[in-house]
Amino acid sequence: MHNKKEVAIGAPATGQDEWNALRESLESGWLTQGPKIGAFEHAFAEKFGFKHACAVSSGTAALHVMLLSLGIGKGDEVVLPALSWISSANVILHCGAKPVFVDIDLKTFNMDLSQISKKITPNTKAIMPVHLFGLCVEMDKLQELAGDIPIVEDAACAIGSQFNKQSAGSFGKIAAFSFHARKVLTTGEGGMIVTSDSTIASSIQSYRNHGAIPSKKALPEFTHLGFNYRMTDLQAAVGLVQLNKLDSFIKERKYFAKLYDQKLKAISWLSIPGVANNFDHSWQAYVCMVNEKTAGKTRDEIITKLASMGVSTRPGTHAIHKQEYYKQQFGFKAEDFPMADLADRTSLALPMHNRLCDDDIAYVVDCLARITS
Repeated sequence: MHNKKEVAIGAPATGQDEWNALRESLESGWLTQGPKIGAFEHAFAEKFGFKHACAVSSGTAALHVMLLSLGIGKGDEVVLPALSWISSANVILHCGAKPVFVDIDLKTFNMDLSQISKKITPNTKAIMPVHLFGLCVEMDKLQELAGDIPIVEDAACAIGSQFNKQSAGSFGKIAAFSFHARKVLTTGEGGMIVTSDSTIASSIQSYRNHGAIPSKKALPEFTHLGFNYRMTDLQAAVGLVQLNKLDSFIKERKYFAKLYDQKLKAISWLSIPGVANNFDHSWQAYVCMVNEKTAGKTRDEIITKLASMGVSTRPGTHAIHKQEYYKQQFGFKAEDFPMADLADRTSLALPMHNRLCDDDIAYVVDCLARITS
């Protein structure tokens, strides 16, 4: 199989249904904060059993407002994994609080729960598990460790994921999801915040809309500093269509993940992701680990070589403590969180999306085999 193909790392699965939904919204005259927003929020909450769902403009906005709605601020600390997309930590700083990192478990890429207790101080106001790549954190153990400290879930990658048959986003006080183009469900950009607390839900609705609260006057009143984090009706219209396809999207991704599992066994220098029986993975991403010594090449050299063969890959995600801003502000060194550092240097995300086909997977694996043959 040496004929060159182009295989993207991600591609949104959109079609005529999404076009029709966009056209309907455009023709209705409602482009923002119209009926599609409420319909999307209601459908999302109903599908996963959430009491409240509040749509916002991005996953980062969802994370930011999630913390603001709990009153996280100056002097507070939030515990989170050192390996995640940069937004997970940035929003803590934007609240005036301090991110407190824990290392990860390489088997799952999620936070190492054995390190949580020693990170908790009197200033700890929340613990933020990140369900990375679509695999839930072992939430029963985390709940036990957290005690009375609020759990705020970064479920950006975990729409449709479950642990012990319970949906991601339903374990803590509040959770944030992302609808970025590489997520299983996409609105281009967009996010959703979910909670069972009506007071928190009201706070979320205010923060996303400039800090406005309902008023008997002709115009709303503004009681605190808020943001324009509102989702458009166009995004919500697409989200409603995508939500109806979510189960089939996840079913397809599970099939592709299984196909990778089978075919990659022959690649001795690549460790494939594992999933225990009580976890239901949504496979937002399929991330392996490269044994550079066995491969005879670095992860980055492999990415470059694959790109020349038409296969788009990338590192799994960042070790946040190694990013320049965090090194300068906090004096972090790579070795402070060695497992996150290793994942940062050697993780490899292979193409995973709903436009793949069996031949694409076979071609990706063939290219991997040829790199070191």
